[in-house]
Amino acid sequence: MVRQAIILAAGEGQRLRPFTAAKPKVMLRVGGKAIIEHVIEALAGCRICDIIIVAGYHREQIYDAVGDGRKFGVSVRYVVQEQQIGTAHALMQAADLASDTFLVLPGDQYITADTVRWLSDTAPWALLSTTVADNQTVRYGVVNSENGALRSIIEKPRQPCHARVSTGIFALSRAIFDHIKTDGDMPAVVNRMIGSGIAFQEVETQAPWLDVIYPWDLIALNDRILRQQAPLNEGTMEAGVYVQGGVTIGVGSRLCSGGYLKSPVKIGQGCRIGPNVVIGAGVSIGDNVNIGPFSVIEDSIIGNDITIGPGSYLYKSVVDSGCQIGSGFKAVAGPAEIHLNGEFLQIDTGSMVGGNCRIAEGVVASPGSIIGNGCSVAALKVIKGNIADGSQVV
Repeated sequence: MVRQAIILAAGEGQRLRPFTAAKPKVMLRVGGKAIIEHVIEALAGCRICDIIIVAGYHREQIYDAVGDGRKFGVSVRYVVQEQQIGTAHALMQAADLASDTFLVLPGDQYITADTVRWLSDTAPWALLSTTVADNQTVRYGVVNSENGALRSIIEKPRQPCHARVSTGIFALSRAIFDHIKTDGDMPAVVNRMIGSGIAFQEVETQAPWLDVIYPWDLIALNDRILRQQAPLNEGTMEAGVYVQGGVTIGVGSRLCSGGYLKSPVKIGQGCRIGPNVVIGAGVSIGDNVNIGPFSVIEDSIIGNDITIGPGSYLYKSVVDSGCQIGSGFKAVAGPAEIHLNGEFLQIDTGSMVGGNCRIAEGVVASPGSIIGNGCSVAALKVIKGNIADGSQVV
């Protein structure tokens, strides 16, 4: 049985800006935790306790959050990929610490212990695959196999197709380092190895595996994780708070009278949810958040240290940490055409608000609005499209 895992966590995730402008993709929070914390917990659940993390972009944040792994019941060591030039290059940085056999997996995808078990008892060489919607296959490496034998990985096909895709999770041996030459990414290495006669097995999983590529992907992932968590109330509810289903409320948080919560909901520590606030399903709220009376939040992620003024409404939206939002803020959801990193996308979503923004009273954010980090928006403005980091909307 494999006892070691190498987590690739050096990347930035440019398509996830503004949320990755100052943090690595693996540190994005869903279900109340950073994605990489979910990955480590999944490995610990399979008794894979020797973990090497390949860090790079803003790596100090990973060090602070994960440390030596003791709080997860594992041992964590680190190596650094100074330049993010591909997954194979990242794996090569861990060559000196790798065991005879190990798993390699991305640190920016949501998995559970059940996901890992599909490969944890598999001998090298093997790739874990899964099924996604046909229109999503263009995002990934499509698996070409025959009777369980991997023939090739076709990276990001131009046209959608009905096929399994690579999760990027492999069972490998130390011999892999003899095959990584000038290749940047693992699919190129694997395809060359298969071409030279090395047999790779494809192992298909039906266990949870979810990737985050665009900012709005965080919302679906957050909802999925919340639905799998057991409720726990360690806060205080005043009389007249109605809760439908189980919810999680952290220590020191107070829900004022007249509130309504619909499961699944997770509220962190030290929060104050004002009177007559409605928190709908699929909402994750961080620590030290103050939400004003008569506000409505549904299917959204709210970070840490945030104030949201009275009478605000947020739907299918993400607000990063440190924001101060005035009363009557409206982040409505609906069909939107978004231009992002040269891509033209059509999506049904709300707004993505970067960290440390100051938004005055009565602001309305149109569907698909992306407000960069550190922006300032004057009262009664209507936001549309992309607002660059540090902008002032007056």
